[in-house]
Amino acid sequence: MQITNSKVAQIIELENSINLIKVHCPEIALSAAPGQFCNIKVSESTFPLLRRPFSICDVDGEFIYFMFNLVGEGTKLLAHKKIGEELDILGPLGNGFNYNDDYEAAVFVGGGLGVAPFPFLLQRIPSDKKIFSFIGGRSAKDVITYGQKNYLISTDDGSKGFKGNVIELLNENLKLIASSNIKIFGCGPTPMLRALKDFAIQNNLNCEVSTECAMACGFGICQGCPIQAADKEGYYLVCKDGPVFDVKKVVI
Repeated sequence: MQITNSKVAQIIELENSINLIKVHCPEIALSAAPGQFCNIKVSESTFPLLRRPFSICDVDGEFIYFMFNLVGEGTKLLAHKKIGEELDILGPLGNGFNYNDDYEAAVFVGGGLGVAPFPFLLQRIPSDKKIFSFIGGRSAKDVITYGQKNYLISTDDGSKGFKGNVIELLNENLKLIASSNIKIFGCGPTPMLRALKDFAIQNNLNCEVSTECAMACGFGICQGCPIQAADKEGYYLVCKDGPVFDVKKVVI
């Protein structure tokens, strides 16, 4: 973990208010793992006061990509950064996905902006593994396919792909994915992760999820991001012990 002043190399507008920011950050890029995140100071002033956490979307050599949508003042400021402008970035933070486990096929399950860490993870999945991706959104405009591979789409309103949520889509294709020894990697809104946990446990499937939480400090000092342990006898910190957890170990 370190603080760097990293120069903005590119701002990429995808669609539906989704943006990628590419920064030159060799110190973090060379040590980051899929599923980790960075805390970014989006302004040189005291507003916004706190850093904002962003999943590491992808890494290309000495460059890091972060994906975000325009939902508040912090992300608006980020979207208007100029090429060459410096960003104060703290990272890499947290623990990432265990992608070197014993499995034959990797199954990605993402909802909305929850797909953000998947391009980097896909880059690191061993080449001998099969890939199945399930991507969901409320409607077609909420579906993000950037950097995804071999994907099926679901929308709650049926405006694109399967009509229903992404867990229902996953269940519809259970026979397809269950033909291999699989591991599920999930990221998305908490209700989706809760349903994914139930699905994985009911079907006795190995599953890790990247959890969402407000994280002020990013490394465990403020104690502001607790998640209850599955035995209900203690808590983990999302920023320090996660954000990636085996679904059997936490209450979602």
